[in-house]
Amino acid sequence: MRTVTLTYPISPESAAEWAQPQVAALGQFDGLHRGHASVIKSVVALARQKGVAAAVITFHPHPKDVMGKGDYDGYLTPPLDKQELLVEMGVDILYIIEFNEQLSRVSPQNFVSGMLLPLQLVTAVIGFDFRFGYKGEGDADMLRELGQGIMDVETVPPFLLNEQKVSSSGIRRSLQSGELELANYWFGRCYHLRGTVVHGEKRGRTIGFPTANLQLEDHFVIPAKGVYAVRAFYNNQVLPGVMNVGVKPTFHEGETKPSFEVHLFDFNGDLYGLQLTVELVSYIRPERKFDSIQALVQQISADAETAKKILIDIQ
Repeated sequence: MRTVTLTYPISPESAAEWAQPQVAALGQFDGLHRGHASVIKSVVALARQKGVAAAVITFHPHPKDVMGKGDYDGYLTPPLDKQELLVEMGVDILYIIEFNEQLSRVSPQNFVSGMLLPLQLVTAVIGFDFRFGYKGEGDADMLRELGQGIMDVETVPPFLLNEQKVSSSGIRRSLQSGELELANYWFGRCYHLRGTVVHGEKRGRTIGFPTANLQLEDHFVIPAKGVYAVRAFYNNQVLPGVMNVGVKPTFHEGETKPSFEVHLFDFNGDLYGLQLTVELVSYIRPERKFDSIQALVQQISADAETAKKILIDIQ
């Protein structure tokens, strides 16, 4: 898959290089959940049928981040994760449009004439609630009209599970409230965090539970504080473990920035400076303050046993 960064409006050079008959999905697609996957599956199937490239057109940074919306709280799938998932879905080209304040003020008409038509889209595939252009003035009917009979438009209906519409906002709420099972069900996979192992307080090794302290590499959506059964992916290995997301209230007062500490079962290697992807399999319990170190150690032991049983059952 080729990844192409575009700015508004597309320059003649970019148009000349990337213009070709292609079917493209349009949207933010943060999360690439089951609903997004249904849109992209339609794109790939239609592109194969027409014998043209299958593309995805998305935006970065997130429009809510640029516009300072109060409900923006990070990415479910930062750019690297999005690229990896789209490759697996069979997408040929990923266009990432640089979103900025200037683009936020572009009319639907100018967005289509300045960004979409120059790429020679045969068909644009969008979700049923897709909006575009200044203040979201554009919808499917307007996109179809602006396509000038050159670019067809197909809409994909809402994707429902148990009569509920799968959405990125719903997944965010579930992650942040500890409803990991529901979030993972809507994803169609386990949510994961990715980062580099850095030096921490090294307290875990003194109590018999050494941990890898993860520094996230991007602005991920942070799940609920607490303890999780996890699987870490390192050097072609899948390592079971338990992770604490939180502020370690037993040792700290007034801390607000969460840390991400992973204890890997039966692993003694040196991970400092290496990248880990940590898959959140199950939410075990909320984070809480303990009256003593001994009580904390007993609980960590119990959490580890719980995690081991959970992870064995899903293998």
